[in-house]
Amino acid sequence: MFHKILIANRGEIALRIIRACKELGIKTVAVHSNVDSEALHVKLADESICIGPAPSIKSYLNMKALISAAEVVDADAIHPGYGFLSENSEFAEICANCGLTFIGPTPENMRLMGDKISARQTVIAAGVPILPGTKEGVHSAEEAKKIAGEIGYPIIIKATAGGGGRGMKVVHSPAHIGNAFAAARSEAQAGFGNPEVYIEKYCERPRHVEIQILADKHGNAIHLGERDCSIQRRHQKLIEEAPCPVLSPALRKKMGDCAVAAAKAVNYSSVGTMEFLLDADNNFYFMEMNTRVQVEHPVTEMVTGIDIIKEQIRSAAGLPLRFKQSDIKINGHSIECRINAEDPIKFTPSPGKIVGYHTPGGLGVRVDSAVYDQYTVLPHYDSMIAKLIVHADTREEAIKRMARALDEYIIEGIKTTIPFHQRIMANKEFIEGAVDTGFLERLVL
Repeated sequence: MFHKILIANRGEIALRIIRACKELGIKTVAVHSNVDSEALHVKLADESICIGPAPSIKSYLNMKALISAAEVVDADAIHPGYGFLSENSEFAEICANCGLTFIGPTPENMRLMGDKISARQTVIAAGVPILPGTKEGVHSAEEAKKIAGEIGYPIIIKATAGGGGRGMKVVHSPAHIGNAFAAARSEAQAGFGNPEVYIEKYCERPRHVEIQILADKHGNAIHLGERDCSIQRRHQKLIEEAPCPVLSPALRKKMGDCAVAAAKAVNYSSVGTMEFLLDADNNFYFMEMNTRVQVEHPVTEMVTGIDIIKEQIRSAAGLPLRFKQSDIKINGHSIECRINAEDPIKFTPSPGKIVGYHTPGGLGVRVDSAVYDQYTVLPHYDSMIAKLIVHADTREEAIKRMARALDEYIIEGIKTTIPFHQRIMANKEFIEGAVDTGFLERLVL
């Protein structure tokens, strides 16, 4: 097992990793930019080190600074969390070349599954269903128009790299494909440094369902059931739950088996997530794989009782999985609301100083957050400041518990998305489970 882990991240995920390390008896090192010195992950880690100025490119994305910091503090592993360098194969390779364990999959896994075209080809070979689409990148609007005519509208143009909804454009007719193609390539270049895009058939009004994978370096892989992430705004997830309200045990097994087969096909050896679209007829299609821990991993932890971060660290240390597929049981229902420092109507950022802070509590309530009273939410980084997670015996009880917890959550001094989540918990369609990825676009809040 590792003796000291440097956490190449900030905010609640850095704090989440620190907690897992403490319980495993591993020393932790927090890195921070010069404006992040008062962050909670810095205060709670065993050691901390400044790695640069506020802009992420000069600090949290600065590979040289991170490696130097790890060497200075004598760390033997680096945990990237999510975002930043968590899916950067070059960084993983640099870590290995410097004698540091990258807590995540191999660089080869990241390259293969991080590129959506190669990922599609891989899962096809493993027998996983996908939507009709291109097997290679598309390089001109004329080529895109020809392919769209063959597949049939609507289609979606997607960046081959990255995620988070950037470089994605839905097209319903030939008249709009030129502008959409150019916009998708531009966003892909700006967001990921790679303008390549591909095309697939657009699945209208699907659910976004993902399968959590655990795998080790000994060829073992299992799944921990699914999460429903259909409540999205501009492809950004806002609310997640486990299990999916419409999945039967048979469909869960079928999707889980496909996800595990795809992971084994590439000798995957860390935590990861296979993301699928589920249509109204319960047909599912592979969308992409996230080769890292997900923001929404807590809902899976709540219904399975398995600490995903600990298992990720154990796997990176070369230890075998402690669980077989038959050990995994789904107990009750869990919901997560992402609390962002944003206007709850316009969703525009609302950085500033928190002048009053009270977290909810009680049975089945969990808050993953790195903010506190008098903390200043910085404008330089992602606006998510907390994840409010609840667990109950049934989905109906979980919704009521979440509504109660949201009422208790007090964050003063800045605007947050708590009022938005309160409205969703009271929404009839959401309560009935009748949602899809276009739910928020149709909703008048």
